[in-house]
Amino acid sequence: MATTTSNSASTATVTSAPTCTSAVPGQYGYVPPDACNAQWAYSPSFSAAVAFSVLFGILTLAHISLAILFRKGFSWVMIMGVSWEFISFTLRALGAHNQQSQAYSFASTILFLLAPLWINAYVYMTAGRLIWTYHPDKKVWGCKAISLGKYFVWLDVFSFLVQAAGGSMLSPGNSADTMKNGKNIYMTGVGVQQLFILLFLALIVRFQIEVQRFEASGAGWLGKRWQWVTYALYSVLILITVRIIFRLCEFAAGTEISNPLPYHEGYALGLDAVPMTLAICILAVIHPGLALKGPESEFPSRKERKAEKQKIKAIKKAKKYEKKMATKNGYTNMPDVEMNRIVG
Repeated sequence: MATTTSNSASTATVTSAPTCTSAVPGQYGYVPPDACNAQWAYSPSFSAAVAFSVLFGILTLAHISLAILFRKGFSWVMIMGVSWEFISFTLRALGAHNQQSQAYSFASTILFLLAPLWINAYVYMTAGRLIWTYHPDKKVWGCKAISLGKYFVWLDVFSFLVQAAGGSMLSPGNSADTMKNGKNIYMTGVGVQQLFILLFLALIVRFQIEVQRFEASGAGWLGKRWQWVTYALYSVLILITVRIIFRLCEFAAGTEISNPLPYHEGYALGLDAVPMTLAICILAVIHPGLALKGPESEFPSRKERKAEKQKIKAIKKAKKYEKKMATKNGYTNMPDVEMNRIVG
């Protein structure tokens, strides 16, 4: 950290802390990022924040409308992600004209860092339902469709918690040690997220190959909507990966002023906000509801799954009983009345 701070908009007053100075706020409360009272790593652009707020606000309304239109209850996950982006940039717009507000800075930053995880989880949930609907075996590489989405969502939650812990420590007003620890924790969470994405991508590629082989969707574009949704998921995962690579590069070079990535807003907007805007747009234009139609496209309820397990258990019990009776009495076929009594 620098020991003196000066610019045309503000003057520096040396404090008792030897590692930084407290600067007199300039226009809209701006102080240099190495000042003790800095809440932002740069002076946020009001016009850019308003523009992204409008975009994410429109996309929030679009995804709410599409969730209702296609009756996809799990779309609440996407709605959470895009609404967090909307709130983040709304707070950024407010913070641009009140840069000494720690509340605006902290809330906007943490929502901006974590919102993509909701979008990532939505991809996992959509893919699980695609496998359930279109794969003849309803599983890939032995992973059942219901379990696949659930497991990857929980892995995403783990990544979410790690990134939240690290992101909460990255406020410019924190000490250098706190910032360093937060950076390392956040980078770990982002790296783990990317590992899960690569594993999941392999499963989706396998799913597409197997479904194309079985030709379960029929002929023509109308019968191939699942492929369009699958390609949309590929695109979103690529855009999330672009964003992850940026974040890894941003923090890998350190949080010193000499590293331009954290201290120039254009990088964050161009390599995080723009990819996420495109990802959300893609999943609005090619909504999962286009391919996931009817009650058979949804996972069975917990009650239905329990009833199915009980039925399978009863059948196994009946077969075991039949085998036992065949051994005891010397016949191989159980009377239908007895079989029906056991199965229920």
